[in-house]
Amino acid sequence: MNHKIREMLPCEYHLLEDFLYEAIFKKDETVVVPRDIIYKPELQVYIEEFGQRKDDYCFVAECEGKLVGAVWVRNIKGYGCIDDVTPEFAISLYPEYRGFGIGTALMERMLLHLKETGYQKTSLAVQKANYALRMYLKVGFEIIDENEEEYIMVCELG
Repeated sequence: MNHKIREMLPCEYHLLEDFLYEAIFKKDETVVVPRDIIYKPELQVYIEEFGQRKDDYCFVAECEGKLVGAVWVRNIKGYGCIDDVTPEFAISLYPEYRGFGIGTALMERMLLHLKETGYQKTSLAVQKANYALRMYLKVGFEIIDENEEEYIMVCELG
């Protein structure tokens, strides 16, 4: 699938609501998660006032003029927080664009950007049953901790 990866423009930041919703892992795809779940404070930290902090970076995948995926980082107290200097990853693609390597391309672009910007590492949290776990391992993330439902992963950039 033909796509290009580019920085998200400030005028597109509102689309992070859609991508945050798509990032919510559903074990059972037949169960509809209410869209207003993204307004819970523990999820809003990922997108609220995006672009106003020094550690806010976002890249998008564009196919035929449509934004189909996004990867973004922030230094927040999110599910994958490991300390107060490591930016935390979030990534999502619309379902019909998954499985074509777009997610991997987004991840690799953000990892390169963080390395070039001088970050030592980045982190994320992933549900243990999430198919994306394999992609995270493939691009260099390692499991450093876990709870009942999630792995906490880190990618060393140095």
